[in-house]
Parts: sequence; structure tokens; C-alpha cells
Amino acid sequence: MSEQFDVIFIGAGPGGYVGAIRASQLGLKVACVEKMKGNDGKATLGGTCLNIGCIPSKALLDSSYKYHETRESLAVHGISVKDVSIDIAAMLNRKNDIVKQLTGGITQLFKANGVTHIKGAGKLLAQKTVTVIDESGAEIIYTADNIVLAAGSSPIDIPIAKQDGEYIVDSTGALEFSSAPKRLGIIGAGVIGLELGSVWKRLGSEVVLLEAMHSFLPAMDQFIAKETKKTLGRQGLDIRLGCRVLGAEVKNKQVTVRFSDKEGSEQSEQFDRLIVCVGRRPNTENLFTLDSGVTLDEKGRIAVDDHCSAAPGIWAIGDLVRGPMLAHKASEEGVMVAERIAGHKAQINYDVIPNVIYTHPEVAAVGQTEEQVKATGKEYKVGMFPFAASGRALAANDTTGLVKLIADTETDRILGCHIVGASAADLAQQVAIAMEFGATAEDISTMVFGHPTLSEAVHEAALAVNGHAIHIANKKKR
Repeated sequence: MSEQFDVIFIGAGPGGYVGAIRASQLGLKVACVEKMKGNDGKATLGGTCLNIGCIPSKALLDSSYKYHETRESLAVHGISVKDVSIDIAAMLNRKNDIVKQLTGGITQLFKANGVTHIKGAGKLLAQKTVTVIDESGAEIIYTADNIVLAAGSSPIDIPIAKQDGEYIVDSTGALEFSSAPKRLGIIGAGVIGLELGSVWKRLGSEVVLLEAMHSFLPAMDQFIAKETKKTLGRQGLDIRLGCRVLGAEVKNKQVTVRFSDKEGSEQSEQFDRLIVCVGRRPNTENLFTLDSGVTLDEKGRIAVDDHCSAAPGIWAIGDLVRGPMLAHKASEEGVMVAERIAGHKAQINYDVIPNVIYTHPEVAAVGQTEEQVKATGKEYKVGMFPFAASGRALAANDTTGLVKLIADTETDRILGCHIVGASAADLAQQVAIAMEFGATAEDISTMVFGHPTLSEAVHEAALAVNGHAIHIANKKKR
């Protein structure tokens, strides 16, 4: 006899585990199915984000930056350090310890909130039935009034650069290099490629990123994208646009990559390691049967409405559905679905979802880019403020970048915020809060900001929108 639940989540990543906890808090009987195993071979929660994505990559980014800063940037503060070295094994152990702490924390949260953790691979069948192949290979059947698909995504593998797990790897493999490759190639100059490239460049690798697109970070505000490319170039990342990879071959412990450059000429480069990070695909394979009621859209994602409903009693969230593949988007969709299952009218404002690249300086955005606003034909105004004019940034010797705010000319409401600079992620979140409440540039410009703080750059950018900036010259005054 199958066990009955109010709701079953398939997938325990940032969408599934958060949604499961919230559903249980709302008084529902909840189970969460997860097949992932950690480095120790044991069942683990947290999905890609906590195990092999967001969290471990940020641990390496922070460790590598501290090493780089110690070597390159402390002299200006009068600090002299000799014989600086990096123990990569210790760095990786620290990363693994952080992962273990956080994933173990979810296990405790499940226990505290009464969520049943089902270990194994789950699949949705007809009539809201879930079959789970457990760790022993046995099949167990569960049923629920509501099923939430939260299986996440995986790196795209390309046949022309077949991964071997040692010399040609995906983003997961790039988190486990035991030493810094002398020469590192990366296919793809998107968020993941830039972050991983930054890690290993700081640790001593020569890094070349081959990007097929002719524009850099095309989804971003292009003024900020150009500033970011210049900054990363000065750091030594060799970013080559318009380079389409034709093939990769491992021979004599070297990877030879053939590609056509932006002029169409065929080129060849040799690397000690090659990372393939050309995007991610939703994990829809073997997740549901055709008679389950679930359908896919033209991009291979699960088709859902604005509230993540795929069919009566069937929901899908996170990387499986439309929208950006972001952990925080998945988490909020998990909460929204839990709330709606419990009878509440929760919803998400998809126009105000922050996006971040954790290079140094960070790059962060929320709302519309200038290109998107321009395409609507709407009249708009822009205010910018450089961190070079920030007292706090100068004191920290971290003055690269700027804040850019875009506002509607008629209403003065903020349409978008784009930042490259120190703590960009946290500063953009301040603007996201303001946008959620319909704030205008004037609203932000009349608020009192602590001094000296980096957040004053947001204040000055808001003032600059209407030509009232204090600490830089205004392009026009009103």
C-alpha cells in the first residue's frame, strides 16, 4: 500500500527543499524526494546549488580572492607579506566543509519541520502517483494531492568537446582541480565561465575564454557589460568573442582546441585543462510519463502558468520552467507554490529578480536594461555614479566600477539598476526592495544613507537621474 502525502516535492535543491519546509509550516504532510549523493557517496540535500554550484564556487571565489589580494593589493595599505603561498588541497577541504555544514543543516531543518526525506530517484506517473527507485534499487510508490517538480538543471555537454572527467570537464569538475592548470581554456564566457576563470586566474593559471557570441554578456545592460569586460581584461582574463569551437582532442596530457575566430579563420590552441560551460538544460528526462499531464514548451522546459501550475495538482518550479536559472528564483517559486497549495494567493513579481556575477568586482542587475527600455519606446533618464568618487570605496582601495539607475521620464519610477563594483549584489538588492514598492528616483534621493558607505553610490546615482548629484558634476541641471 502506497503512502499518501498532501504534497510531494521531487528534487531537494533551493526550490524543492525551501518549498517543502514552507509547505510543512503551513500544516501540510510533506515529502521531498532526492537522488543526489555527496562526495562521500551518501545521500545529500541542497541540489546543485549547495553541493556543486553556487555555494562551493563562492567558497573558491572568496579563498582565491584573499590569496590574490594578499599577493597584489596589500602593499598600498602599508602591509608587507613575504612568501605567500596557496594550499589548494586545504582550500578544497574548506569548500567541502562548508558544503557539508549547509547540506547537513537542511537535514536538520527537515527533521525540525516534519518533512519526510525520501532518498532515491523520483518520477511522476499518471493520477499524481510518484514512483521512487531507492538506494537499494527497490521501487516504492507514493501518492499525493499535489506534486511539485523541482529537479533543477545540468550542464550542457557538447559532442565536439567530449568530457573525460580529467582534462575536459564541466563546471563541477572545475571545482575539484588539485592544482592550478598552467594554461586553462574555457568554452563559454557567461556567468559560470567568468567565475571559474576568475578563481583559477587568481591561483596562477593563464585563462582563455572562447565565446561564440559576438557580444559580451548580451542579456546585461551593455554599458555595464563593456565596463565589466574591460575590468576583467585588466585582471588578465583573455576573453575572445566570436570564437566558435570546432573540436577538442586530448593527447599527451594536453587539450588541443580548434575554433574559428571572429574573422572566420580557423585557429588552434593548447591547454592543460578545458572547462565546458555553454549553459544548462532542465532535468526533464525520465522525470515524468506522457500520461502524467505534464507538457513541455518549445524550449524543452515544463510549460506552466504564472503561478507554476503545470496541470491540476501538478506544479513545476526553478530551472525546469521559464525564466532565469537562478537559485533565489527557484526558492521563491517553491514558497509561492506551497502557499497556493495551502489556499493562499501568493505570487512573484518576476520583473524584480536580481541577477549577480560573483567576480571581483561583482556585477549585479535588477529590472530592465537600457536596451530593453529603449525597445519599448518609453522615454527614460539615466543616473550614474562611479565608485572612484566614493569615500568608502577609496578607503577600501576598491574603486572600480559604477552604479547605473534607469527611471521613467514621466513618472520617475525606477525601471532598472545595474552595478559593477564592490558589494554590487547587496547594493542591487537595496534597489530591488525599492522597486518592489514602486519607488521613484526621487524617493531614493531623499532617503538618508549612512556615511561613509558604498550604498551612498546608489543615493548619488538616484540624485544624478534628475541632475542633482552632489559628489560628481551633473551632465545637466534642473
